[in-house]
Amino acid sequence: MSRNARINTLLLLAVAALAALPLLLGLGDHKEQPFAGADAEAETAVTEIRPDYEPWFSPLYEPPSGEVESALFALQAALGAGVLAYYFGLRRGRRQGEARALAREAADPRSGAGGSAAGGGA
Repeated sequence: MSRNARINTLLLLAVAALAALPLLLGLGDHKEQPFAGADAEAETAVTEIRPDYEPWFSPLYEPPSGEVESALFALQAALGAGVLAYYFGLRRGRRQGEARALAREAADPRSGAGGSAAGGGA
């Protein structure tokens, strides 16, 4: 197994462990909604500290249910992952194209910037 394959396998195992450990350890069992998210946790903490707190503004759009909110969040995450994948794929493609161009130039020096195949030399 190559070094990169070992690193990728270890990273994949670490991600799987980060996803599974909270479920296996029972973190959040004492809560009504165990994995509600940071927004709900912050709202609960603020309400406990200052029950008379009034928010400065209200959301522009309030989803009708938690399922719709989760679907919108998943859509946002998928779009972000798509943009990142496109960017990294584009970078890799450009790098591979440059490497191929350099390899062709090294194989046939007349086609590069140093000379012309049409015959413009001395």
